[in-house]
Amino acid sequence: MWKSWSRALRHLASTGWLARRRFPASELARLQQGIAASEREHASQLRFVVESALDWRDAWRGMSARERALEWFGLLRVWDTEENTGVLVYVLLAERRIEIIADRGIDRRVPPRAWEKICAEVGDSMAKGQRVAGLETGLRRIHALLVEHAPRRGGPGVNELPDEVIVR
Repeated sequence: MWKSWSRALRHLASTGWLARRRFPASELARLQQGIAASEREHASQLRFVVESALDWRDAWRGMSARERALEWFGLLRVWDTEENTGVLVYVLLAERRIEIIADRGIDRRVPPRAWEKICAEVGDSMAKGQRVAGLETGLRRIHALLVEHAPRRGGPGVNELPDEVIVR
């Protein structure tokens, strides 16, 4: 029970203000430009969400970062792309967890270990205080996988999902 209380309090203390402070708008703009540039070279759509914490009740009940990432995946309709190749990068700051959720069109082509490796690398960068730089490194690694496993066919594609990085 103490573990649940401790976790709930950690999430309660992590605020959106702190997340916005750690991810300045100017640096997020650079990341968003990178997302847009990446999407021009492959058939996938990318979304990034940085969340300071879970609702304390969800933290108390034991919701995992992966479960929350799956919620965001649905809320943002990352699953609803023409080729089912949407990818969500989710960061939960209160627990220093990074999750990547890939839609079925790309998930069956990329080995799970590749996503796990990217999550670990981004996590290492963030632990060193290189938050946006860590996400940019993750974006470059994801880009390489998507160019290989979901190459763009034909001319420029439609940008099906916003490139905006959500920080809450």
